[in-house]
Amino acid sequence: MSVILIIEDEEPIRELIKLNLDMVGYEILEACDGDEALHYINNHKIDLALLDIMLPKQDGYQLLPQILKKNIPTIMLTAKDGLKDKVKGLDMGADDYITKPFEAVELLARIKSVLRRSEKEKIKVRMDDIEICLEEWKVLKDGKEMDLTYKEFDLLRLLIENKGTAMSRERLLELVWGYEFEGNTRTVDMHIQRLRNKLGTDKIKTIYKVGYRMEG
Repeated sequence: MSVILIIEDEEPIRELIKLNLDMVGYEILEACDGDEALHYINNHKIDLALLDIMLPKQDGYQLLPQILKKNIPTIMLTAKDGLKDKVKGLDMGADDYITKPFEAVELLARIKSVLRRSEKEKIKVRMDDIEICLEEWKVLKDGKEMDLTYKEFDLLRLLIENKGTAMSRERLLELVWGYEFEGNTRTVDMHIQRLRNKLGTDKIKTIYKVGYRMEG
């Protein structure tokens, strides 16, 4: 079941949300301030965040960009019903908002809707002008299909999904070719070079004595 992070400093509201989410089977993580929320965001797999705006240490607007960097769908919880506050959260990238007080049935419906949209988006991975269609095993650049091998496809997908993170040659070899592959890391280097040539990109950076990193 999906993991939902509740970021809310008011314990009665947090407990009420938790109770309703528990009843329908969601796995729950709880944070009462911005710093605690950031710990969960950086150390756990989270499928959706419920984010209050008025929080201690870091408010919801400060926290939202850091949540979105992890590609976590987010619903803003706000006691402010002014249009300006709602628009601000949506403009910053929140998927939805709900005004407190709210009915449990409305919150659950919004959660289901956002998770459903998120699942559909997961079948595609995008970065700039490159789009990977996971179900179709197809890569598009500027809307044109690229001729990639299966290994090149997997390698590109891993680099984009871990954008900004240095991945060692050994780790890439393990994830793409498997534990039983008897070749060496030179295989990774050759495939990276072919990817660079086919995609015409310089965003796959070589990390000296480590491996490769896809830059945003």
